Amino acid sequence: MASVEAAAEHERILREIESTDTNCIGPTLRSVYDGQEHGLFMDKLEGRIRNHDREIEKMCNHHFQGFVDSITELLKVRGEAQKLKVCTMGHDCSRWCRLQQCNIAATIDKLSHCLPGTLWEGAGHQHECLNPRYYPALRTLEQLEHTCLPRASHYRFCTIMAENILVLRTQIRDIAMSDLKDFLESIRKHSDKIGETAMKQVSLQGVEGTSCCSISHCESRREVALKELFETLKFLQGFTQDLVDFSPVYRCLHIYTVLGARDTFESYYRKQRRKQARLVLQPHSNMHETLDGYRMFFNHIVGFFVVEDHVLHTTRGLVNRAYVEELWELALSKTIAALRTHSSYCTDPDLVLDLKNLIVLFADTLQGYGFLVNQLFDMLLEMREQYGEILLKKWSGTFRQILDQDNYSPIPVSMEEEYRCIVGQFPFQDPELEKLPYPKKLPFSAFVPKVYVQVKEFIYACLKFSEDLHLSSTEIDDMIRKSTNLLLTRTLSNCLQYAIKKKNVGLAELVQIIINTTHLEQSCHFLEGFISNITNIPPDTINATKLYGMATFKDARHTAEEEIYTNLNQKIDQFLQLADYDWIAPQAGSQASDYLSDLIAFLCSTFAVFTNLPGKVAQTACMSACKHLSTSLLQLLLEADVRQVSMGALQQFNLDVKECERFARAGPVPGFQGDTLLLAFIDLRQLLDLFTQWDWSTYLADYGRPTCKYLRVNPHTALALLEKMKDTSRKNNVFAQFRKNERDKQKLIDTVVKQLRNLISTQQS
Repeated sequence: MASVEAAAEHERILREIESTDTNCIGPTLRSVYDGQEHGLFMDKLEGRIRNHDREIEKMCNHHFQGFVDSITELLKVRGEAQKLKVCTMGHDCSRWCRLQQCNIAATIDKLSHCLPGTLWEGAGHQHECLNPRYYPALRTLEQLEHTCLPRASHYRFCTIMAENILVLRTQIRDIAMSDLKDFLESIRKHSDKIGETAMKQVSLQGVEGTSCCSISHCESRREVALKELFETLKFLQGFTQDLVDFSPVYRCLHIYTVLGARDTFESYYRKQRRKQARLVLQPHSNMHETLDGYRMFFNHIVGFFVVEDHVLHTTRGLVNRAYVEELWELALSKTIAALRTHSSYCTDPDLVLDLKNLIVLFADTLQGYGFLVNQLFDMLLEMREQYGEILLKKWSGTFRQILDQDNYSPIPVSMEEEYRCIVGQFPFQDPELEKLPYPKKLPFSAFVPKVYVQVKEFIYACLKFSEDLHLSSTEIDDMIRKSTNLLLTRTLSNCLQYAIKKKNVGLAELVQIIINTTHLEQSCHFLEGFISNITNIPPDTINATKLYGMATFKDARHTAEEEIYTNLNQKIDQFLQLADYDWIAPQAGSQASDYLSDLIAFLCSTFAVFTNLPGKVAQTACMSACKHLSTSLLQLLLEADVRQVSMGALQQFNLDVKECERFARAGPVPGFQGDTLLLAFIDLRQLLDLFTQWDWSTYLADYGRPTCKYLRVNPHTALALLEKMKDTSRKNNVFAQFRKNERDKQKLIDTVVKQLRNLISTQQS
């Protein structure tokens, strides 16, 4: 029973397999594999397959001839089908070509809108290496942003490009600013070279200085040189462009202008240049030590303003005249302050003169660029006062050296050449001296021509500083004369006073100084003419400053004369200190005292040297010496230490006074009339005559009358001397007081003393 059911089931499955689609055969096969009679089913399946193969074979054999016929027909149709296939392909190709043409036209249209963007993108990759094309790149960016990109805004890459435009602009701006900073650093480094070249070109035009042969000639040369200066400045503009590449400034200015940030750029540029200006205007602490320090300082300043002037004239509004003038005002004030400070340390007149010429060159250079430099020339006038003081100090040392090295002896000349050489240096004329044979002597010593030459050198030095200061000939003449007056009245006068009053100056030296100053005084009008020749201003011009040299030499001569008088008196005092009187000597000697004889011999030899002095000087010196000798002798007689004076001592003193009178009567110095010199000893003579002649009755009777014989005897003096003699009489006559003559004499002395005292009392009341 089970086998029958299995066979029926297998039959069903086989029918299902034959009738079922292969996609649904899975469940059927699963039931086979799940069944128990798997091998039996496979046998039946193999039998069923063999049956179908036999049926197929039968069918194929039955239809084989039809198949062969169909193949034969099909081969016949193949040629026609090939032709039909070619026609179909041609139709498809023509349709595809038309589509391709449409696509090309559309692509061209779209690319025409996108092409500027693609080109700009290529340029954007190159902007780092093509710096000069920043400005065209910015113009392209502007065109893209406002014209090209809006046409292709629906493309994503255009949106990205639009977003990057701001970034690229910032990058271009930053790179341009970096170039500008490099430029600013470059001009900071090259400003001294620019300034040096500018000043050098101006100096080559002859503006720096001219010879001092003539003031008017210097002024005309200066006018020509200033005209040539402007031609030189045209060259300097081209030189500045060659030395410094200004393209970063122009490029950065254009870029910031395109970006709408021109004001920012102008503010930044001006701020940075102001900082550089402050650095340039800070001089080195040791600038005053050498001229190179000042030159470097000026070179930097000139270079700075040459660059600013170039920027002013080659850009439109980056800097304006007001800004440049503001910087110049700052520079001018700081420059003047620095020069005043550093020049005050200078003590070398040559350095000050070189500095003045450098300042003039500095001012002329900047004046050529249109800057106002009047304050610099005003400062130079101030500096001229300092220069004058430095010159006075230098010449003070020169004069002192001349005076210290002088031998204060007349200059000996042994031949014509020597004489002509000296009179060529100093204006001296003496027809009588020229007639004398050689060798001969000039009346003055060597310091006269040397001092005169140095005064002329001082005038030349003053003239050198006055050149190129935009002064008129009258102003220069006035300045030179005032400076020369200071030299004569202060510097030379002090040196002469020092030479006169220094220690160990002998009478011979003082006499020679008087002679020398006399000749220097006479040469003053030649100095007047010398100044007039170099300034072309006549000395008699109204309001022209006059030289005060004559007063200087007169004062020096008067001082020397006073020193002679003082020196003579000191010598007389030295001799008087050698006096050794025996004030209680019983009788006088046979001749004048030795000290007085030596003193008279000294005076005779001294006054013999005075022959070359002016007559009044010699006479005054002689009269002063005699008066001092007379006064000193009287003081010697009346000294408090001399308590007693004998008649013998008084007689010896009278011999000495007579020796002095013989000296005065002999006329040691010519020019005195009669016995004028004897009047110096009149007081002593009358006093000694009164005591030696014991003529008290006459003195007392005639006292106070103009015709009194002893008019010059003062009662106080007579009383003092009489008291000394009274004490002597008492001491020497202690044992002889009982002698009638001695008693009478003592009584007489007492009576005279009493009368003198009454006379003095009456005179006082």
